[in-house]
Amino acid sequence: MNIFAISDLHLSISTPKPMDIFGEIWENYTEEIAKDWNDKVGDDDIVLLAGDFSWAMYLEDAVKDFEYLNKLKGKKVMIRGNHDYWWQSVSAVRNASRDDIYFLQNDSIKFGNVIICGTRGWTVPERNKVQSDEDLKIYKRELIRLELALQSATKSRKEGDTLIVMIHYPPFNSALDDSDFTNLMEKYNANICIFGHLHGKKTRSVMEYNKRGIQYYLTSCDKLGNKLKFILSSN
Repeated sequence: MNIFAISDLHLSISTPKPMDIFGEIWENYTEEIAKDWNDKVGDDDIVLLAGDFSWAMYLEDAVKDFEYLNKLKGKKVMIRGNHDYWWQSVSAVRNASRDDIYFLQNDSIKFGNVIICGTRGWTVPERNKVQSDEDLKIYKRELIRLELALQSATKSRKEGDTLIVMIHYPPFNSALDDSDFTNLMEKYNANICIFGHLHGKKTRSVMEYNKRGIQYYLTSCDKLGNKLKFILSSN
């Protein structure tokens, strides 16, 4: 079983919202992703999608985007991003999905000796910056959700298991400082963190970073050149 990751596909097949206005990397990107995906992924492999899957506002508007995903190989595990407005209820999206797509919210899932959990997260303050009251409220709520997910993972974790955390927003600021999110992941002995949200050539782009034993991967599709990132191979 191989595990790959990619995020921020920003699909808009039913109601086109062209992404190529953001640069050449977005031209024909869905075709590039699909080819690379199906070249690499087997039926028993897993692809992690760390948010911002579709621009759709409602679940019924995301049908075509999910049809695109359904044509791709492997099992898919997804968390919500800040633009996934179609994700109003995890029970609704689970009821509408196929058996090979898994949606995580305040919980976890285990494949072999790999456990995956996660949450959307929120913006980590830069140095000497103060969060607004609204940002602080959301930030604290996402910390609660992350801990619920990590607690769920702990219940099924056995010695030798690998714990992967998905979070849409970067779990640290541009200086890669410790945050409440990284502290929680360390508290629960996570091994790997997958995140997205960041785009563009001028955006901070540390693609891989090891912080006190946790390996962090930025997986926004444009940052990856529209190719899946191999994460690990497991039993």
